[in-house]
Amino acid sequence: MEKIPNAVYTRELREEAVKMITEDGLKASEVARLLSIPKSTITYWIRAEKKGRLSDVGGSKKPLSESEIELLNLKRELAQVKMERDFLKKASAYFAKESHPGTRS
Repeated sequence: MEKIPNAVYTRELREEAVKMITEDGLKASEVARLLSIPKSTITYWIRAEKKGRLSDVGGSKKPLSESEIELLNLKRELAQVKMERDFLKKASAYFAKESHPGTRS
């Protein structure tokens, strides 16, 4: 599986992800899968929230220009499309193998 490129996460996204775990009772791995964010990032946000420093996370990064944000979004979308394409290739190969007579016992 191809890694989705790093992204800049908004304060609202960080707060919502932590809320999904602390209030809604979801696991960090579930939230990471739902939001396509690394689990380690989610756990970092949870630790920061427990220390009362979640709002400080990401504050030291320089603001990105519109073109940089668009480039990051396009890279992320391309990685997602490649993962989907690879999955479909594997699924079609599996079903093609199943459809040939004499391949199943």
